[in-house]
Amino acid sequence: MAKLPGNSQLASADGKPLFSLRDINRLDEAEKELIYGRLIPNRLFGLLDISPATFCGADGVRLVSFTAPEGLGLLRIEARRSPADPDPVFFLDIADTQFRQMELAFCIISDPTAPRFDVDRDDAGIYNYFATHGRNVPEELKAMKAGLFPNQTRRGLRMFADFFPMLELFVDSLSMEMIVGEPLTYDNAIRYEKYGFDYLTGKRLMQEINEGFKPGGVLSARLDGSTPFRMPGMEKTVRGRSWAIHDGILDEPWIGVQIYRMIGGQAGVNTFPDREVEEVQP
Repeated sequence: MAKLPGNSQLASADGKPLFSLRDINRLDEAEKELIYGRLIPNRLFGLLDISPATFCGADGVRLVSFTAPEGLGLLRIEARRSPADPDPVFFLDIADTQFRQMELAFCIISDPTAPRFDVDRDDAGIYNYFATHGRNVPEELKAMKAGLFPNQTRRGLRMFADFFPMLELFVDSLSMEMIVGEPLTYDNAIRYEKYGFDYLTGKRLMQEINEGFKPGGVLSARLDGSTPFRMPGMEKTVRGRSWAIHDGILDEPWIGVQIYRMIGGQAGVNTFPDREVEEVQP
């Protein structure tokens, strides 16, 4: 049963309760799209002039796509300013887990009017899988100077605060009790802390990172100016630390950090309590 105040169990049009993405994906296209459309922030519909009923723009052209295959417990939503745009403004990947949890794999909400930085492509223009298959350092430098975080191709629209309560209500309506995820970068992990997440794995690493960046710490000493991503003073901000970690300042790769949030809960975790406020937020 749903736990959040005023929320109720999600059901199909014929009254059958729905407990997973797999259940929803058995419905006909129109019904499941109307259900999944509730995960798109209303502000985004207004910004892109998209009808939440038809998912079309003012000219009648479809601007939202849903990938929700029958038989699978996964969902991808992409919303674009124009069908010809290579990059979606809103991109969401979620999936059922075998433990009746919801995995928040990706949520990207980008400003389509902002400059694009090709940090997602290597020098040959080939997709680099979040810099795991080669980096584009010149583009990363431009992005960092523009106030972006690692792996951001464009400035964000600051809509995650609109989106996340909608996701929590949706997950609760499926009678699931937990949202899980795997932060792609250090700044993602810190951001999720703000939204009440705790760590399944990686909390000790986050605490060790904070200690290492304190004055006299091993990571602080490595901010020696040897690269533009390792400049003194970068330890004071989430963005600075994240770029240094992206540049390989740790003794190990950034992997294995897993987070969770109980529905209606607030873990109160803060592994970087003395950070300076960022001027630019995604």
